[in-house]
Amino acid sequence: PARLLLQQEPRRAAAAGAELQGKGLGLILESPLLPLSVLSPISHTGASAKATVPTITDQASAMQLSQCAKNLAAALAELRTAAQKAQEACGPLEIDSALGLVQSLERDLQEAKAAARDGKLKPLPGETMEKCAQDLGNSTKAVSSAIAHLLGEVAQGNENYTGIAAREVAQALRSLSQAARGVAANTSDPQAQSAMLDCASDVMDKANNLIEEARKAVAKPGDPESQQRLAQVAKAVSQALNRCVNCLPGQRDVDAAIRMVGEASKRLLSDSFPPSTKSFQEAQSQLNQAAAGLNQSANELVQASRGTPQDLAKSSGKFGRDFNEFLQAGVEMASQSPNKEDQAQVVSNLKSISMSSSKLLLAAKALSADPAAPNLKNQLAAAARAVTDSINQLITMCTQQAPGQKECDNALRELETVKELLENPTQTVNDMSYFNCLDSVMENSKVLGESMAGISQNAKNSKLPEFGDSISAASKALCGLTEAAAQAAYLVGVSDPNSQAGQQGLVDPTQFARANQAIQMACQNLVDPACTQSQVLSAATIVAKHTSALCNTCRLASSRTANPVAKRQFVQSAKEVANSTANLVKTIKALDGEFNEENRERCRAATAPLIEAVDNLTAFASNPEFATIPAQISPEGRRAMEPIVISAKTMLESSAGLIQTARSLAVNPKDPPQWSVLAGHSRTVSDSIKKLITNMRDKAPGQRECDEAIEVLNRCLREVDQASLAAISQQLAPRQDISQEALHNQMITAVQEISNLIEPVAAAARAEASQLGHKVSQMAQYFEPLIMAAVGAASKTPNHQQQMNLLDQTKTLAESALQMLYTAKEAGGNPKQAAHTQEALEEAVQMMKEAVEDLTTTLNEAASAAGVVGGMVDSITQAINQLDEGPMGEPEGTFVDYQTTMVKTAKAIAVTVQEMVTKSTTNPDELGILANQLTHDYGQLAQEAKPAALTAENEEIGSHIKRRVQELGHGCAALVTKAGALQCSPSDAYTKKELIETARKVSEKVSHVLAALQAGNRGTQACITAASAVSGIIADLDTTIMFATAGTLNRENSETFADHREGILKTAKALVEDTKVLVQNATASQEKLAQAAQSSVSTITRLAEVVKLGAASLGSEDPETQVVLINAVKDVAKALGDLIGATKAAAGKAGDDPAVYQLKNSAKVMVTNVTSLLKTVKAVEDEATKGTRALEATIEHIRQELAVFSSPVPPAKVSTPEDFIRMTKGITMATAKAVAAGNSCRQEDVIATANLSRRAIADMLRSCKEAAYHPEVSGDVRQRALRFGKECADGYLELLEHVLVILQKPTHELKQQLAGYSKRVASSVTELIQAAEAMKGTEWVDPEDPTVIAENELLGAAAAIEAAAKKLEQLKPRAKPKQADESLNFEEQILEAAKSIAAATSALVKAASAAQRELVAQGKVGAIPANAVDDGQWSQGLISAARMVAAATNNLCEAANAAVQGHASEEKLISSAKQVAASTAQLLVACKVKADHDSEAMKRLQAAGNAVKRASDNLVKAAQKAAAFQDHDETVVVKEKMVGGIAQIIAAQEEMLRKERELEEARKKLAMIRQQQYKFLPSELRDEEQN
Repeated sequence: PARLLLQQEPRRAAAAGAELQGKGLGLILESPLLPLSVLSPISHTGASAKATVPTITDQASAMQLSQCAKNLAAALAELRTAAQKAQEACGPLEIDSALGLVQSLERDLQEAKAAARDGKLKPLPGETMEKCAQDLGNSTKAVSSAIAHLLGEVAQGNENYTGIAAREVAQALRSLSQAARGVAANTSDPQAQSAMLDCASDVMDKANNLIEEARKAVAKPGDPESQQRLAQVAKAVSQALNRCVNCLPGQRDVDAAIRMVGEASKRLLSDSFPPSTKSFQEAQSQLNQAAAGLNQSANELVQASRGTPQDLAKSSGKFGRDFNEFLQAGVEMASQSPNKEDQAQVVSNLKSISMSSSKLLLAAKALSADPAAPNLKNQLAAAARAVTDSINQLITMCTQQAPGQKECDNALRELETVKELLENPTQTVNDMSYFNCLDSVMENSKVLGESMAGISQNAKNSKLPEFGDSISAASKALCGLTEAAAQAAYLVGVSDPNSQAGQQGLVDPTQFARANQAIQMACQNLVDPACTQSQVLSAATIVAKHTSALCNTCRLASSRTANPVAKRQFVQSAKEVANSTANLVKTIKALDGEFNEENRERCRAATAPLIEAVDNLTAFASNPEFATIPAQISPEGRRAMEPIVISAKTMLESSAGLIQTARSLAVNPKDPPQWSVLAGHSRTVSDSIKKLITNMRDKAPGQRECDEAIEVLNRCLREVDQASLAAISQQLAPRQDISQEALHNQMITAVQEISNLIEPVAAAARAEASQLGHKVSQMAQYFEPLIMAAVGAASKTPNHQQQMNLLDQTKTLAESALQMLYTAKEAGGNPKQAAHTQEALEEAVQMMKEAVEDLTTTLNEAASAAGVVGGMVDSITQAINQLDEGPMGEPEGTFVDYQTTMVKTAKAIAVTVQEMVTKSTTNPDELGILANQLTHDYGQLAQEAKPAALTAENEEIGSHIKRRVQELGHGCAALVTKAGALQCSPSDAYTKKELIETARKVSEKVSHVLAALQAGNRGTQACITAASAVSGIIADLDTTIMFATAGTLNRENSETFADHREGILKTAKALVEDTKVLVQNATASQEKLAQAAQSSVSTITRLAEVVKLGAASLGSEDPETQVVLINAVKDVAKALGDLIGATKAAAGKAGDDPAVYQLKNSAKVMVTNVTSLLKTVKAVEDEATKGTRALEATIEHIRQELAVFSSPVPPAKVSTPEDFIRMTKGITMATAKAVAAGNSCRQEDVIATANLSRRAIADMLRSCKEAAYHPEVSGDVRQRALRFGKECADGYLELLEHVLVILQKPTHELKQQLAGYSKRVASSVTELIQAAEAMKGTEWVDPEDPTVIAENELLGAAAAIEAAAKKLEQLKPRAKPKQADESLNFEEQILEAAKSIAAATSALVKAASAAQRELVAQGKVGAIPANAVDDGQWSQGLISAARMVAAATNNLCEAANAAVQGHASEEKLISSAKQVAASTAQLLVACKVKADHDSEAMKRLQAAGNAVKRASDNLVKAAQKAAAFQDHDETVVVKEKMVGGIAQIIAAQEEMLRKERELEEARKKLAMIRQQQYKFLPSELRDEEQN
């Protein structure tokens, strides 16, 4: 990285600096939006510097570079924000500043012209002809692209963006004028000088007009006249640009050659040719000669296009002349043919040669203007091959030779052309991967072997047609071999770690150019009068294919670019192309339907806008900013390529010799010396192919680098192992030359860089062999600094455990990396590798990610605990910068998804900030942990903000969200810094004040972020708020139901239900209206949706209130009816909550979306529930029907619950099968109640049944689903449980419906049927319980079984005791003035004793739990007891004893706490300790009753019991000592007066008697408590107690 940094960054930074330099405020006024081209290289520099830090060995330099990188990142984030604000402020001034700039450029060019006339125009330092010519080529592309963008923005009528586009045009023109001046200064010919400067001035002049027109047009958006004028001016600019490029030396000559080819080709248009004066033989040999000359010239032209302009001028002139000669010979040949058809065929072949020659010249011209352009070299090679192929076609048709001779000539020409590929393979030849190249070489070598055998065989036997076929096949195979070898050589060169791989551009300009050409050709065919109907349709197909490909490319490019301006332009251009294509297709359909002149004219008119749109898009896409960066192959890479290139060249040379020899042998097979030459050639060919394959196998990219990296990692692992051994034996000497903080930073940076490389290495190993070496070498070089830093950090860590932890985690990371390297080496970037290798790679990646995560967490915790916040601030800054950087793929979710997560995260940030304020005064040590949390949350928020901005309703809202999140980031960074400062000096009041102030600002910025999100989607935000309000209402109603069930929901004053009925009905109807509005506005604007959501929430709140008052007015003597009423409104609230959720999901969706369908369903449920509420309200006071009504409502509610249960949505939480079983008990009770109600037909019974059923079934369905979705439950068991759950609910519904029928007409027969229904329910409950047992697996226990309860209680008690002990741990004795030394440790003694009691009781309870298990295992206690009463009693004793131990220990901890704090007496402490001892004894007795005295568990139990007893005794002693120490005699002052003295004696006696009476009462109380407890003890324990 250091080398890369030094190679690239100075260039980038200098370029950015040059843009900023010398402008100061002027720049901001001239260009309020700092171009991304400035910010992007700066951020690259920062990232490269940061990546370099871990690899620098000199400590001081590393720290300085790290600090500088951090400062740069922070400054960059601020600059970004400032630039955005400036852009908002100065938007409209852009066009004026652009105009001013263009005019000043025109003046500069006039001055340069004057200097040229006086002969004083000199090149500036560093300006060579080559560089300036290349700059001129690049800048013309940039100008074209910027103009296309400007036209797009004017069409949309956006003044701000038009300004930005105008400035882009002006800046591209600045580069153009500098390049033009440089070219002129480097030209010695005065005429050429002035031509160049004149053309450049012309461009400036036309561009000035363009920007003026743009300003006028944007003021009148949609005015066709101004749009037309603008288009004309833009055309004038592009013509001027073309003239400018044509002034370049070399370009002029190529243009002349192109003109020459065009002129010569005109001869082909004449109808008849003059009769030939030559014989056929002469004409034939002349054509062969001319063909060889033209082929040679084509190859020379290809080479010259990479050389100097002079070479190009020479070779293009020669090519023109040779073409002329060839055409002459071709026409001669055509006039030899007697019949017209042959003649026409020759002419059409000559035309295709003329076309391919023009293309070749154009490609050569383009490459010489821009040698670095991607793919131009390949296009040039393809054009040269096209010339060769078309010459071969003509020769094959025209010449009459012995069979096989033509094929040999054609093959030689083809080999001559492909040889060019091996000259300097520094660019990709095709898209093949390395392993595809290898496969291709293997296949082609097989074909070649067969063909070579065929050549000699057929030549020997004079089978000339077959001989010709073998030659053609061999030639084809050789071309394939050469291509594959050239591509493989390029990949080997690029994969060398010192080379730089090319970077894929945003778009491929050649794809646009190809599509443009195809669309233009198709459009020409469409308007050609001679075009037939089938040709029209095929042309239409071509247009559709290419335009859809262009639109897709635009969509991809807009999602991949981070530049907002380019993003807009790509989308806009795609729209224009799509619209104009749609219009054209309409006219084509009409033309196809009725083939007449009028329709053809319409069609012609429709092609113009399409061609214009595609032209504009092609111009915009040719912007150098989007271009691919070519690879730079290092000298080492070139050396690695050599063996492959040399063997391929040898193969080609010998093959050419072989074909020439075979050619003469075919004519004269009886020539023995020639046969030995042929054998020699074929041997050389096969040897060179073998060598090629061997070299390709040996040089497979990335293998050598993998071996080197594995070596490095093994060395690192040895170092860690040595350090670990030293640490274990306490001999790890601390490093003195560096601080702990620096070491931590070094580790964090190295781990971050390694983490960033995990995915790239994996991707390279999967399918990009050429990248494998780079990525692996990069990763390996971070391990050495990481290991050094880890050993250093461990050596300076005082805590042995932490020391080992750090070393272990570092070692784990190194080991997982090693594993990954082994699998990466095996996979080698070959996608065809075996599946198990790919799986192993995935596994290794996962392991490595986990190792990185663990180590990062450890480092972050250590840093936050030490108050080191540099890393956190760095992370926040990185998150801020990433918001504007880097392309973002297509977002997966919708805006609503991102909005919901962001709101949650932003609220979490607000909570953390509040906690930081609290902790700053109470416990500053915890600030680090909170700062870490804040950093993590902000990272998540920033990550979500990017896709949220992309999916927002419009761009303005998107950028607003991004900006607010960035501002919040700056606030968070400041707060984290303050937290670090306060942690280092907790008592500094000034820092504390600053922290609180910063926290206030951050809270404010959080509210800004929330507001921005709301603006983004006010409606969905209102839905989120409304949903949470509704869930609050439901919770409140649940509480009210509890009061009602307990019979405490009393009426106020003497009101009746009639007072509230009207209010309820009115509010319910208002709610129905609100629901309608809500559903209608789900797909309307956000504003309306927000209003509807708010309105429905306020109505449901009112409704809940009036129903609660109505229920209270029914009086607490009728609780069941109260519950029915509240349940009815609760159903409405639930339905409204679901409806709001569905509305949020359906917001902005199309009518046929599943979310809209869901919304309609929710609306139906809502209406049903409101109707049900209205019916219930009307029936509440009607004694005859209120039960029936309640039952109907319950049936509807159960149906809705069943619908939720049957939906595939998993539940919010999962629960255990035990909970589920408990819930099934309720159904049995409810079934009995329902049967009773059916038999009695009393309305109050029916109401009670309705309420109970609703609760029982809802609970059962909920717990069934929660238990079924438990992660440990298998799929088939889950399906089974869900099926029986549904069956049970269905059966219960049938039972309730039957009860309804009975209520309507009670007959004896119907009542008889109740038993059948209840049996069905009972059997499905049994099935359910079996399903639950299957969930639990083999460990099934009955949750009601006393033995199980005992074990759970024991474990619960153990947990309670441990919690209490933890509380003790945190206690500190109260501070008091120092007295005699012995007294100092009483509090400590007491605390220690209390701690040891807690620890001992915890151990005891665990031992009791083990003993209990052992008893069950031995069968002394049944797992499901046979004699339930006996074992149950025993278990009860065990449970109560365990509970007592837990309670007593808890009391003890409370007492110890109080005693140490000075709030309670030592007596209380002593009695608590004695209580612990007593309850322990009881627990031991309870356990011993059935146990085997010699068992292991029993021994452990006894030991644990003794430990508790010992600990309690120690505590009692310590407390008594403390009490004794404090019991110093109080001095009594005796009064001397007689009366006073007697009064004093009486008072003392009175106090004594009172205390005695109190003591007596306390004794009695204790005895009573014991008697009461004794009643509940099992029989065995009573005997023991008496003993």
